[in-house]
Amino acid sequence: MAKKRVIKAKSKAGKLDAMKFALAGGIAAAICVIFTTIAGIYGKFPMYNLIMLDLYGALGYSMTWTGVIFGAIYGFIDGFVFVGIFALIYNRLLR
Repeated sequence: MAKKRVIKAKSKAGKLDAMKFALAGGIAAAICVIFTTIAGIYGKFPMYNLIMLDLYGALGYSMTWTGVIFGAIYGFIDGFVFVGIFALIYNRLLR
């Protein structure tokens, strides 16, 4: 009798591409910060603006048009890092 060989293929089903997922998270976070900063310039969302100033104020962020640029950069970095870590942990737990 011949022995049958069973080859197990590693399935990538359900896994996240951590880099692409992190990039998407960074872009989404930057867009949110841009829109809320612009709304803050026009006097909307006062409580959220205080939170944003507490988070990024020491790094040069303010409720100005220059703050939109700084906020977008900081939002992208935060979103990229945190969503990337989430994707890596998620993929690790699938094993």
